[in-house]
Amino acid sequence: MSNQAFYRKYRSQNFDEVVGQQHIIQTLSNAITHNRLSHAYIFSGPRGTGKTTMARILAKAVNVFESEGQFQVLNNELCTRISHFTCADVVEIDAASNTGVDNIRDLNDRVNFSPIECSYKFYIIDEAHMLSTGAFNALLKTLEEPPSHTVFILATTEAHKIPVTIQSRCQHLRFRNLSDAEILAHLRFVCREESIQVSESGLSMIARNSSGCMRDALSLLNQLYSFMGNTIQDAQISQSLGCCDVQQLSDYVDSILS
Repeated sequence: MSNQAFYRKYRSQNFDEVVGQQHIIQTLSNAITHNRLSHAYIFSGPRGTGKTTMARILAKAVNVFESEGQFQVLNNELCTRISHFTCADVVEIDAASNTGVDNIRDLNDRVNFSPIECSYKFYIIDEAHMLSTGAFNALLKTLEEPPSHTVFILATTEAHKIPVTIQSRCQHLRFRNLSDAEILAHLRFVCREESIQVSESGLSMIARNSSGCMRDALSLLNQLYSFMGNTIQDAQISQSLGCCDVQQLSDYVDSILS
């Protein structure tokens, strides 16, 4: 029986669990609290930094705030359905496999229907830059005059490929790479939860090799855990990642300078 991957098991479920991206969290929290929600957003930034996760959290937070007046605790039945992709009013579209104009026309036909179980309908278009020119043109009219109960979120790693006409109708929020310290802190938490024994220097190696991407860091830890079990040695990490010890590298540079 296969286990759930760490990056899925420890996916953030509310704003407090999101690592980094405080500027995004503050912007969206204020928008919800002060009724300044935009009808369309572009979430852009490097891979594995929380764009799709933030989109799902926003969908939960907005609908919970409408019914309960708070969005700090997102664990009711509606939030569970959104997290499990069974909510009819939160639709995720993979633009990489739905690139055509017909796919967006079908979306435009459905977007005018009122929400069934939520206060707001959310359309999350992942890898939005993969849409064709015709699909962007079909989406343009809906973004220009959207229904009041609908929010669009376009998540992309290549925002420059989204036409300016689309960008001008969206609020653009830019995600950043996470720092090694932020990744390291989350890796410590996961190791405690999973009873994994690994040194601080070993976790630092994993954090450095993730290139600011939390998903990559958790995938690397998952890979090492699957191969080595609950006790992971620094030498095994270096061998698996193909990297050298920082102290050895420092000593080498010192020798050259000398």
